Order: sequence, then structure tokens, then C-alpha cells
Amino acid sequence: MIASSSATLVGCGAILLWSLLALFTAASGTVPPFQLAAMTFALGGLVGCASWLARRGGVAAGLAALRQPWPVWALGVGGLFGYHALYFAALRLAPPAEAGLINYLWPLLIVLFSARLPGAGGLRPGHLVGALLGLAGVVVLFLGRGAFRFDDAALPGYAASLAAAFVWAGYSVLSRRVGTVPTDAVAGFCLATAALSLACHRVWETTTWPEGALQWAAVVALGLGPVGAAFYLWDIGCKRGDIRLLGVAAYAAPVLSTLILVASGYAAATPVLGIACALIVAGALIALRASRGVG
Repeated sequence: MIASSSATLVGCGAILLWSLLALFTAASGTVPPFQLAAMTFALGGLVGCASWLARRGGVAAGLAALRQPWPVWALGVGGLFGYHALYFAALRLAPPAEAGLINYLWPLLIVLFSARLPGAGGLRPGHLVGALLGLAGVVVLFLGRGAFRFDDAALPGYAASLAAAFVWAGYSVLSRRVGTVPTDAVAGFCLATAALSLACHRVWETTTWPEGALQWAAVVALGLGPVGAAFYLWDIGCKRGDIRLLGVAAYAAPVLSTLILVASGYAAATPVLGIACALIVAGALIALRASRGVG
């Protein structure tokens, strides 16, 4: 059994991979969202299945991990597909900046929801303060990108973005309730999400394939990392690590993502980025002290 501190670090690996999401998505060209989800989740699921070959028990153990009761499948597929479907809908119905900001309530919701988990140690004030500082950092980061204009006509999009935040927070916290389910089952959740995304693509989108080796490489990188390995790492972190600390640490993803975009030439550096970093780092440190029983 992996130790809690190690599992928390593993979960942080998912956050680091998600910070690459914007870069790889930008580099993948104009592939429609559901098509891109179908391609990358299929890769992510196949990566999980391929890993069975290198471990004790092999394919038989991996297939056994997929034999779960329907509530587990509902949680896994509902979390992965439900979150992405709602977020894609939000981006279609509302301005991306406003939808993204609303969606980033999910780390705070994880911290709040985790207080209801048995054996989680309760919610300390430091966890809440850390989460609020992280949220403040994200707000500063988004405001630095330009003026916000919340439009009544975009209310369905805002609602979809908020629903996506609740779905992902609920999936993350409830994963701890099914902590005995092997992480290998995530491969099945990814493949089911790929199939549902393909169905949505067929209904609502026009197929557009990546152009050139760079765009194809970006799609493969997405499937291997942010839409692949990240979900396995997150599953381990949520089930066995400090989920409250992971919730606060998740606020680092948009800042790290922006830093990577700046370094790769897709975005410009601004003083606001430094302020956002300071707030999120301060929030993470406060939450870490709370997890150690100091605050």
C-alpha cells in the first residue's frame, strides 16, 4: 500500500501534467473538442491497458479490475465524460475566460467536500484559507488577461461551467469512497469516455484531422499525459493521499500552464502572473501546514 505522503506527490504529478494541457491543445490545431477528446481518451485508455503487460497478473488482473458494479462505472465515466462534456458546452455557450474562471471553483469544492469524508481528519481553517488564496490567485490571473463581461445571454454556459466544477469535485472526492477499486479500472473509464465523445462528435461536429507531424505529436502527447497518465495519478492521489492538500495544489495548474505558454511563445509575461504565483504558493504553504496539524 502506497503511503499517504507518496500518494499525495503522485496526485501532484497529475496537476503538473494538466499544466501542459493548454500548450498541447494549442499545438494540436483546430481539431474539434469532442473529436480531440475521443482521440486522446482512447490513447489514455490504451496506455492504461498496455501497462497491464508490465505488471504482476498481466492482462488477467487488468480485466479483473474492470469488473466493477455499475455505480463505480457511473462514477468513473460520469466524472471523466460528464466533466468534459459540460466544460465543452460551457465554452460553446459562454466566453472562454468567464467559463474558465467559474470552472476553477472545483479545487475549492474539493476542499469543502472532503470535510465529509470519513477518516480525512476534518477540515482545518488552514485548508480553507489556502484554498481561498489559491482561488484569489486564479482570479487575479484571469483578470490580468482582460476585462470580464458577464452576459445574461451566456447564463446557460456559466451554469454548465459551474456544473462541471461540481462534477469534477464530486468525482474526485467520491473516488475515495471507492478506494478499494484498482486504479487499473480508470483505463475502462477512459475508453468509455472516448466512445461517448466519439458519439457526440458524430452528432455535433465536423471531423477535422491534425495537419502535419507537430499537430499529430501534440495529440499523442495529450493522450499520453494530460488526458492519459494524469487521470491514473489523480486516482491514486485522491484515494490514498491528502485530498485537501491536492485541492489547494490544483490551483497551481493554471499558473504553471500560463508560465509554460509564456516560455513556449504562446503568451506574454505580465506582472499579474507573479502576483498570481505568490498567492497560490502562499495558499499551498498554509494548506501544507494545516495538513501537518500546525494550522
